[in-house]
Amino acid sequence: MELYSPRTIEYIKARYGFSLSKSLGQNFITDVNVLRDIVEGAEVDAEDLVIEIGPGIGSLTAEAAKAAAAVVAVEIDSRLIPILEEALADFDNVEVINRDVLKTDLNEIIERKRSEGAFSGKVRIMGNLPYYITTPIIMKLLEAEVNADSITVMMQKEVADRINSGPGTKSYGAISVAVQYYCTVSKVATVPAAVFVPRPKVDSAVLNLKLREEKPAELIDRDLFFACVKAGFGQRRKTLLNSLTGVRGLEKKDIEHILITTETDPRRRAETLTIGEFAEIANCIAKYTEDRESINE
Repeated sequence: MELYSPRTIEYIKARYGFSLSKSLGQNFITDVNVLRDIVEGAEVDAEDLVIEIGPGIGSLTAEAAKAAAAVVAVEIDSRLIPILEEALADFDNVEVINRDVLKTDLNEIIERKRSEGAFSGKVRIMGNLPYYITTPIIMKLLEAEVNADSITVMMQKEVADRINSGPGTKSYGAISVAVQYYCTVSKVATVPAAVFVPRPKVDSAVLNLKLREEKPAELIDRDLFFACVKAGFGQRRKTLLNSLTGVRGLEKKDIEHILITTETDPRRRAETLTIGEFAEIANCIAKYTEDRESINE
């Protein structure tokens, strides 16, 4: 059964009385070449475990199952579970789990599948993510330090462009810094809106995020680093001197001292900073506040 075929999608909807949920951002891919691009872009091989987020009716799941040792598909919509079980019945290497990925311990799943001997290679996460929840899912995976080698996901093209942007560009922002701190980013494909059912209003893109073995900068305090990033980009038009004032309760004179110490022009804006420069400022703030607290004790 060609699960990506519009005719098959309509047949499944009619047979199961299934209607697509706008609230869950359900848009199904109808081009097998796009599905294969995702699997190839994720560099899946016969020893790997694939964890798929939001399998829908199983079109990407089936392609992943052909290439991988094992696939675990995590689907939040309980209405899709019987559809997936029937559609994927010919694959003995697929497990479907009815859960919200944001509330799921993927490391527990990975360790269980490894202990079962289901795979001996790498862990590849993939999915066609709902537009409205793309960023929370990606950041959940990264902040939870999931033991995966890569994350290959379809998302709104505008979000993909932001994630893949560098300093000095209009699209560069907090999400760019956050994802690139954890991963190296490469674009797999641009996907036109026409290959989805229902058709969205914008095009999509597939990104491959390879988890870094070594981070691009050493941090004294990771939370402080991201607080600086958030503050800097939260007020993009303001200079660093103004946007960083208030971080860790610091006053403008404190921030000015820190920027001068790190040889950073206080008039610069967040969009011009590299990850390393953000890290240097955050580390200087960490040392500055620690020294001040020691003096006050």
